[in-house]
Amino acid sequence: MTELRNVAVILAGGTGTRVGMAIPKQLIKIAGKTIIEHTIAAFEASSLVDEIVILMAPGHLDPVRAIVQNGGYDKVTQIVEGGQTRNESTSRALEALGTQECNVLFHDAVRPLVSQTIISDVVSALATHEAVDTAIPSADTIVRVHDTPAGVTETIEDVLPRHLLRRGQTPQAFRLSVIREAYGLAWKDPGFTATDDCTVVLRYLPEVPIAVVPGHERNMKVTEPIDVYIADKLFQLHSADTPAQLTDEQYREALAGKTMVVFGGSYGIGGDIADLARGFGATVHSFSRSSTNTHVDRRPDIAAAASLVLKETDTVDFVVNTAGVLPISELAETSEETIFAATEINYLAPIFIAQEFYPHLAASGGSLLLFTSSSYTRGRKGYSLYSSAKAAVVNLTQALADEWSGEVRVNCVNPERTSTPMRTKAFGEEPDGTLLSSMEVARQSLDVLLANQTGHIIDIRREGGPAATGGGSS
Repeated sequence: MTELRNVAVILAGGTGTRVGMAIPKQLIKIAGKTIIEHTIAAFEASSLVDEIVILMAPGHLDPVRAIVQNGGYDKVTQIVEGGQTRNESTSRALEALGTQECNVLFHDAVRPLVSQTIISDVVSALATHEAVDTAIPSADTIVRVHDTPAGVTETIEDVLPRHLLRRGQTPQAFRLSVIREAYGLAWKDPGFTATDDCTVVLRYLPEVPIAVVPGHERNMKVTEPIDVYIADKLFQLHSADTPAQLTDEQYREALAGKTMVVFGGSYGIGGDIADLARGFGATVHSFSRSSTNTHVDRRPDIAAAASLVLKETDTVDFVVNTAGVLPISELAETSEETIFAATEINYLAPIFIAQEFYPHLAASGGSLLLFTSSSYTRGRKGYSLYSSAKAAVVNLTQALADEWSGEVRVNCVNPERTSTPMRTKAFGEEPDGTLLSSMEVARQSLDVLLANQTGHIIDIRREGGPAATGGGSS
C-alpha cells in the first residue's frame, strides 16, 4: 500500500471581531510573530507533514503570502480565500486538495501553540482510523441548561458526567475521501450546521469511528482579548518538545565531517557534548578557561577562538555555549566584582559568541545552542544575578531566531538540575536519583542541535521527575 501524504489545512477565516481588532486575529503579533506564522511554523517543522494549505479571510491573502515568502515556508503550496463560515472554508479546502487520496489535518490558525507531540499523535492515529479528533478532559463540571428566551434566567436541565466529557481542540484529521463524502451529504441537508468537522462525520457518516488523541491545555484558541495576552505569556515561557532521540547511525550521518565549536567544553555538559560529537565523527573544537585559557566574557578571546577554528576548517556547523557561573547571594551583599563577572559570563558571553560566529553559521546553515536554567521563569531569593541572566538568554534565543530565520537555527536547552562540577561546588553532594546525568543532557542537546527547529526553549527532565526547583543546571 502506498503511503499517503499528510496535508495540513490551516483554517484562518476569522475576522477578529471578538478580540476587538481592525485586522483578523490571526494577523495579530504575539511573541514577535503573527499568530498565523507561529501556526505555520509548527506544521512546517513537523517531519510528518508533507504539504500545507492555508484558508485565509477574504481581503487578507497578501499579508499571508508575504509571511510565507519571507519565512521560507516551503511546504505551503496554496493560499486560498476562506468562506464566511468554518464549514464553507473546509469545503473550499476540499476543492483545493483535488481528488488524490491523502490524510488531511484541519487546524485552527488561532491555535499557535500546537505541539509536535500532538501533530505526531494525530498522524499516528490515522494509521488505524479514518477520522481523528484532538481533545482534553474538562476540569470543570459541565451543565446543560433549559432552552430559555433571552432575558430569562437560565436553569439547569442536567449535570453531565465529567469523566466522559472532553473539550475539543484541533487538529482534526481525516482520510480525504471520508471528510469529502461527509460534507457531500451535509450540504444536501437544509438544516445542516456544525462548529467543527468531526461533527460533520459523526452526523452524516455515523458508521465511521472517530479516534480521540490527547491535546494539551497549552493548545489554546485565541478568541477573546485576554487570550492574546495569555498566548503571548505562554510563548514567553514556552518549552518545546524535546526532539526524538536519534539512533547512533543517524548521529553519525548527521555529524560525520561536520565542525562543532563548544565553549565550556572541558567538563560537565559541554565536555560530554564534545565527546559525543567526536565519537560520531564530528571535528570538535573545545574552549574553556581551564583548558585553553579562553574567557568567554572577553570578546577578543571569542574572536581568537573563531580565528583558530577557521584556520583549520572552511565551515562551522554547530556552536554550543555551556559556560556559566552560579553566584548565590542576596544582591545587597554582592560585590561589584561578582556582579560584573556573573553578568558578563552568563549573559554577555552568549552575545559575543553569537555575534562572532553568526557569519560562519549563516554560511553553513548551522545551529547555535545556548543554555538556560529553570530559574529563568521566576526570580528567586539568592539567585537574582543568575535568574535574571538566564531569563535574558531565553529572550536572546527567541530574538536571534527571528533575526536569523532561514539562516541559523537558534535554540536553548533548559535542563533540570544536573550533576555537574559547577552544581556540586554550589550545593555539595546530593542524593542519588535526584539529578540528571550530564551525559543524558548532552545526548538530548545533540538532538536539539540537529533538529530542524529554531527559537525553542527545550526542557530536559528526569523521566517522571518533578519540575526543577533548585539553582544551577549546568
